[in-house]
Amino acid sequence: MYLQGVADFLDDILGGFALIGFSAIVGGLLWHLTVLDTASDTPSAIPMRRRNAWGIGAGAVLLAAATGLELIVKAAILASALGEFPFAAYAGSIQFKAGALRCLLALALAGTAYRLFRFPQNAVARKLAAILAVALIIGGAWRAHAVARFENRALLMAITAVHQAAAGVWVGGVLQLLLLRELGRRDAAARAFWPLALARFARLGIPAVLVLTSTGLVLAWHYVGNLKGMAGTGYGSLVAVKIALLGCALGFALLNYRAARQPASGDIERKTPYYIETESLVLVTVLFIATGLASQPPAADIPEATANLSEVAAMFMPRLPRLTSPSHAEFLAGEAGRTAVVDQIPSRAAAAWSDYNHNVCGLFIALMAIAALVSYHSRFRWARFWPLGFAGIGLFLFFRNDPQAWPLGPMGFWESTLGDGEIMQHRITTLSTFAMGALELRVRRGKGGARLPYVFPALMALGAIVLFVHGHAGFELKSEYLIRSTHTAIGFLAIVMAGGRWLELRLMQAGHRTEGRFAGIAGCLAMLAVAVILLFYREPLY
Repeated sequence: MYLQGVADFLDDILGGFALIGFSAIVGGLLWHLTVLDTASDTPSAIPMRRRNAWGIGAGAVLLAAATGLELIVKAAILASALGEFPFAAYAGSIQFKAGALRCLLALALAGTAYRLFRFPQNAVARKLAAILAVALIIGGAWRAHAVARFENRALLMAITAVHQAAAGVWVGGVLQLLLLRELGRRDAAARAFWPLALARFARLGIPAVLVLTSTGLVLAWHYVGNLKGMAGTGYGSLVAVKIALLGCALGFALLNYRAARQPASGDIERKTPYYIETESLVLVTVLFIATGLASQPPAADIPEATANLSEVAAMFMPRLPRLTSPSHAEFLAGEAGRTAVVDQIPSRAAAAWSDYNHNVCGLFIALMAIAALVSYHSRFRWARFWPLGFAGIGLFLFFRNDPQAWPLGPMGFWESTLGDGEIMQHRITTLSTFAMGALELRVRRGKGGARLPYVFPALMALGAIVLFVHGHAGFELKSEYLIRSTHTAIGFLAIVMAGGRWLELRLMQAGHRTEGRFAGIAGCLAMLAVAVILLFYREPLY
């Protein structure tokens, strides 16, 4: 089972990168055919055409690489589970055929995009790229839950393909806006085209959002079924967070649309680029959530393992935090029963150990959130060093997270990290938490380069993505979900924290202190909400 943990984790992460590449292709090509269409005959438009082709090509390379690695990872999982690799059976599966075809199509599209980069007005390359993109969209339906359905399979596959394409138009278009803005820093024609491009993309994005929403509702109704499935399963909770984050992204899109309709206000230059950056952060996170959905059983298929609303609510109910921990010996004494394949016995010591970890972290984060809020007052400038608490949490979790493994337990570092996906994700989270605190403290001391402040929100977003794909394989399906419900809520709040901090930095840098401070305070309030969830955390004992 060595490398099983890496394989499980990478399967979800690579799926997210594949969707980013897919979106860059679909959105980039539609941008090429619509937004840039009237500018194509002028020499000044050539740099914009080339930047667009570069974005499409980069997306194609990313999609091909991620899909190819996914196939290798799935093969490693299969070989690890069976003790041998049945190549003929694997090569004959729908997942392998669909993945291999997608990889080949993406490579062909990368070559076509390179042709467009060299010859931006090549009509043959443009048509070939469109044909390959349509094939990618259709082929994506064979990698979704719909393939395994016995009822309405063809219809659900078609709806899934349209849903993914609409998402690609939105996400890929936003990425193209970022590329255009970056080009505009050194190209006068791109800078002048920016307001018009934003207005044209708004007309393209509105239908895409409508299609995305309508197809998403149909898929949610079929795969989730009812409110209990939405609140009581991992699949349903990820759908709920996906909807909430899409609502946040739509809010930024509306601000951008208003700025495009009212260019005289000046927001299109002073604020809109930063709203687009934050919108892209949210949308990329949504793509990783979509990958997490693909690895979860649909709620409609597991009614017997669906948690009741009262069970979910109990995970968030106020209670006194646990501030005493069982001993390490007590924890190890219950491990054999907790990890047994059959006749599994829940470990009260393990649950208490986990409760203590979560509750203490909640206490740390509550103090940090309060310090962060008061740091906005000029009399409490000393409180701006609150990120030091993240470094403390990182050190705390380094020793406490997985007591069955190094440095406290008998499992070695590499054996536990590469052999257990849960432990590996814990260690990634621990490292990123410590790095967030150490690097942000350096920023607040006035040291480091101009880009260092943005590492904090980037690592925060990474932590949120890890939480969305985080699993607890040692638990039964229902208890695993009850734990996941708190992680999913924290992941959503972490994205609010990341977006708030990113927007605060960008707006403050542009001189918009009021809006920047509002964004920063929103992030601090999200951090306080995370603290409350962690303070009340209790691990289910069944």
